[in-house]
Amino acid sequence: MQGVVKVYDPATGIGIIRRDDGDEVLLQPGSLEGSLFRMLRQGQRVVFDATEVDGSLVATNLRFGADGH
Repeated sequence: MQGVVKVYDPATGIGIIRRDDGDEVLLQPGSLEGSLFRMLRQGQRVVFDATEVDGSLVATNLRFGADGH
């Protein structure tokens, strides 16, 4: 999946990614573990996998997205 970071709080590790189809996926503390990212910025394009946790989609395995957004 691909999307753009809508909001991210580096202090808590919580955020939201808006997928290209308009749906939103959560970032939880630990979502960046194992990725190249140390933090994210609003508007940053990312590629990610999503896992269902307690009925919500949570982003995992974040990677750099395509340029041009």
